[in-house]
Amino acid sequence: MTYERRNKGTCSVMTKVELNPDHTIESVEVLGGCNGNLKGISALLTGLRAEDAIRRLKGLTCGSKHT
Repeated sequence: MTYERRNKGTCSVMTKVELNPDHTIESVEVLGGCNGNLKGISALLTGLRAEDAIRRLKGLTCGSKHT
């Protein structure tokens, strides 16, 4: 299943996440923002369970902006 989210308050404008039936992340695509950093984040998230990725990333900020 693929999920798309329009981002607010960040350099990136949209995030697309494809999940496998077991909730592992198949792929992550982020539109806009720093391409190199976002490719790295995508590579690190691929294969993780979605719930684990959310727990790890929740609360991170970019300066004063929530990501």
